[in-house]
Amino acid sequence: MASLIVSNIVLWVIVIGLILTVLALARQVGILYERITPVGALTMDHGPKVGEPAPQFTLDNLTGGSLTVGRATGRRQLLFFLAPGCPVCKKLLPILRSLRSAERATLDVTLASDGDMEQHRSFYHREKLAPFPYVLSTDLGMTYRISKLPYAVMIGPEGRISAKGLVNTREQIESLLQASEMGVGSLQDYMSRTERQEG
Repeated sequence: MASLIVSNIVLWVIVIGLILTVLALARQVGILYERITPVGALTMDHGPKVGEPAPQFTLDNLTGGSLTVGRATGRRQLLFFLAPGCPVCKKLLPILRSLRSAERATLDVTLASDGDMEQHRSFYHREKLAPFPYVLSTDLGMTYRISKLPYAVMIGPEGRISAKGLVNTREQIESLLQASEMGVGSLQDYMSRTERQEG
């Protein structure tokens, strides 16, 4: 009887030890994942290229009026492609609000998507997106060849595409601003050029 009790205690100690080990490993995997996520936006080599004139579209704003995207305005334009059912897109909305506020003097942020207007209107009001212009256009997404979301395109003051890429974090959105200021398509592009020059 005593040996049965001892063996049960040993088994429970082993089980608790294994649970603690799994939790510690899960935490370490999370930390590692954060460290190895790409710093810059992931550029997909589709659609108009960086440096080319941005395609111009005059589109209806979801809340009324029209909006022209892609033309030279003397200000930078950030087109942020999203969808109401995209959880990462929703996670980035507060970051876009903060960015819009911080860069208000030189940057216009426009939200873009396609699909059912009523679904987007509901999403627009539910997420309190009133400060942002919001356009729905299948042609806009097709022209830029958007295949994954969230995706962002930075258009320079002169109406040329200055940076673009898939964005999942604040750092990746900010990398588009940095890439635009440095005159490169993305931080990946900058790193590739630097490696080629050093090699």
